[in-house]
Amino acid sequence: MKRAFIIMAFLFAIAPAAMAHEIRPAYLELHETAAETYDVLWKVPGLGENMRLGLYVELPTACSNVTEPQAVMINNAFAQRWRVKCAGGLAGGTINIAGLQSTMTDVLVRLERLDGSLQVTRLMPSTPSFVVEAVPSALAVASTYTVLGIEHILSGIDHLLFVLALLIITGSGWRLVKTVTAFTLSHSITLSLATLGYVHIPQAPVEAVIALSIVFVASEIVHARAGRPGLTQRAPWVVAFIFGLAHGLGFAGGLSDAGLPAAHIPTALLFFSLGVETGHLLFIGVVLSLIALSRRIRLAVPRWAELVPPYAIGTMAMFWVIQRVTAF
Repeated sequence: MKRAFIIMAFLFAIAPAAMAHEIRPAYLELHETAAETYDVLWKVPGLGENMRLGLYVELPTACSNVTEPQAVMINNAFAQRWRVKCAGGLAGGTINIAGLQSTMTDVLVRLERLDGSLQVTRLMPSTPSFVVEAVPSALAVASTYTVLGIEHILSGIDHLLFVLALLIITGSGWRLVKTVTAFTLSHSITLSLATLGYVHIPQAPVEAVIALSIVFVASEIVHARAGRPGLTQRAPWVVAFIFGLAHGLGFAGGLSDAGLPAAHIPTALLFFSLGVETGHLLFIGVVLSLIALSRRIRLAVPRWAELVPPYAIGTMAMFWVIQRVTAF
């Protein structure tokens, strides 16, 4: 019972992160179309009708516009496209995002060269600029995609709620190890297949199924508390594996936003997956620490408190199901 309140408090603690995740990052794409020539796409989150965040791209001084920026406002996002020519290319040049330091958002940057190689980086208020590399090293790719994987899972409140629901119904010990292993194996399979182009499933239905998986496990917790254990209570690793396939497709959607560097596809895919698993383990470690702490606290709570976490999780997930299905 004490554990229910501790977990519930954790749910409210991560709620601000969930809201923060809804604030979309800005996105800068530079696609080299000819020697020293680049097509630029710049997307900035909107702030309502005809308003946007005050973020502006500052390219190296050797760059000049070939075409004038064409702007459009779509789905509460401000987008600009234009072409630039940079004498000597962008390698070694510094790209800065003016105004980023005074915001709470970040910027995903994707630079694609003529040879198909990519440089992907994430700019934050504390680091609003970066230096364009001549050719990204395998170490740089590994570092970038590991961080992307960690950020993707820790900002994905739906994935975390699914893991939290599994933790509540399995507890700790060998059952938890088998469940987490099954989830890791299944979502790694679909993440790899979808990223490499072997599986093509629209993202909208995938996101709806992910939300539905949370509702299912939350309802299984309620049934188990009422003395009617279901499949998740008896064999949580089976449920984790089945629904993990859908979650892997969701992770692939996040990876597709960044793209894969042609010269380092295996490295990028491997370290993005490792980043996702690192984020999972960090989250599980925090939850288990809170559970251990709850066992040391003498707190008198009513018996019905055990149902608060599954109902809270299930209600939030059901809202997502309706929201995502209606968006088809």
